[in-house]
This record gives sequence, structure tokens and C-alpha cells, in this order.
Amino acid sequence: MRDLLFAVFWMMSGDTAIAAGPGEVRCGGALSQGGLIVCTGPAGATIEYDGRSAGVSPGHPALFGVRRNAAPEATLLVTQPGQLSSYDLTLTLAERYDDYRVLDGMDCDRVDARSQEQKDHAGRSWVKKQAAFASFDPQSARLSEGFIVPSDGPPSSPFGPTRKYIGVSAVTGEPCERESVHRGYDIATPIGTPINAPASGVVTLADLDLYYEGGTVFLDHGSGLTSVFMHMSAIDVEAGDVVSQGDLLGKTGNTGRTTGPHLHWAVKWRDVNNDDRGEDFYIDPALLLNADLLPD
Repeated sequence: MRDLLFAVFWMMSGDTAIAAGPGEVRCGGALSQGGLIVCTGPAGATIEYDGRSAGVSPGHPALFGVRRNAAPEATLLVTQPGQLSSYDLTLTLAERYDDYRVLDGMDCDRVDARSQEQKDHAGRSWVKKQAAFASFDPQSARLSEGFIVPSDGPPSSPFGPTRKYIGVSAVTGEPCERESVHRGYDIATPIGTPINAPASGVVTLADLDLYYEGGTVFLDHGSGLTSVFMHMSAIDVEAGDVVSQGDLLGKTGNTGRTTGPHLHWAVKWRDVNNDDRGEDFYIDPALLLNADLLPD
């Protein structure tokens, strides 16, 4: 039975609301649709959110990605060590309003793999990416250092808009029409601009020739968080490298299926307690920048 007498206490720190319960379980983070919930607490405490469960202990927070279309009120079920009863913590999530964009006159070969050669290349790339996403750094994310912008340049496209592509293939002459959600944060940069690690982590993929992404690096920050850097012209790391925040990863470019030079930075949240990688999803990298992710 849940403790119905439990009261939630709120504290405000900038734009971050922190919910605290008995036993010092505290939850905060980037509290927005498309954001990240971070909970800290004593060893043995467990937290459930959105059908997923995670344990916490000192120095090992529980991280929950928030879907971009999640309900604006997040209810977390907390169970303390040695207790049979549970209680709710409720967090208010900032709502997002993502655009719908139509891009006409596209080269369909930059939208989908059309020829058999393109499909084979895309298939090989998919296998590499899935293997990298299935690898987990056992260390907890070092959230106290926060995240920094990985490259110099103005933002050119945010996370979240739905894009409708309309065009014709230059290879086959066939028309195309497709919708997709932009799941990254684009930075407009000249080719050759340095890309630095936004946070420390372990490189799990470094490949200059993925079909859609072009030159790509995966950086596992721990606790299931992975940064993905796309369209790179040069890569200065290799799989297995341990990097610190600010270390050089490579250079920006115009490789893969792009319409111009830029860096596409994406952050994927992966459930470390679930082997089903189909349940993982991307969150908004911009929400991690300059955010105090650890509850005080």
C-alpha cells in the first residue's frame, strides 16, 4: 500500500523543480518533455517511471529519459530499502511545441536508400550502429560536470520538428515523400570545425562511412546516455577510447545524407535495465546544456 499521508516538498533552483521524499530520495534534472529525470537516494531505493524501474545508491543516480510527447506531469513510484510501502513523487514537466516543416525539391537519395548499392550500404551501417548501442559503459554518467556545446557555431535546427520531405531521386528518377522527426540538435559550422566531447565518456563507434550519418562517433557517457555526432569530415578517436569533457573527437563536415555542412548532435537514452533496444529513444540535447542535472 502506498503511503497516502506522504507530502511532496518542492524547492526551486532556476528552472529546475526538485521533489524530495522521506529517506532523501530526490528527483530533478532537465524537467521537460524530451528531457531527462535524475533521481538520487540511499542504497536499495527503487524508482519506477513510465513502466520502467531503476535502483539508486550514493554516487549512482537513476536516469529516466522523457519522451517528447510525454504527459506534462510525471509521477514516480518510490520504494525505500527495507520498506514494503511505496509513495509517489510528482514532477511538472515543461511542455514543448515542435514545428511541422515541409521540405520540397529534395534529392530523394538524401532521404532514403533507393538503389541496391545504397540499400546494402545502409544495411551495413545499421548493423554497426545497433552493435554500438548495445554496448554500455558500466560507469555512472558524470552529471556533476554537466554538458557543454560540442562545436562552435549557431544552432541551425532544433530537436523535435516533424519534417515532410518531397522530391525525386537523382539515381532512379522515382519520386519520394516521407515524414520523420528531427531527433538531434544541429549546429551550423564550416567544414573542419573542431568537435569536442560535451561530457566525458567512452567511444563505442568511430566510422567515417555510415550511409545516412557519414562520419560518425558514438560517445557513451554512462548510465545509458550516448551522444551521437554525425556528418564528420575527420575522426580523431577510435572505439574504446576514454575521453574527458572538452577532448577533441574530430572535425565537422558534410558527409552522409546532408543538405549542407553542419554538426548533427543527438543524445539517446537507453534503459540499462532492459535488453530491448527498441524501447530506447532520443532526448533533446539542448536541454542538457547549462543544466544542473543533479538534485541538490
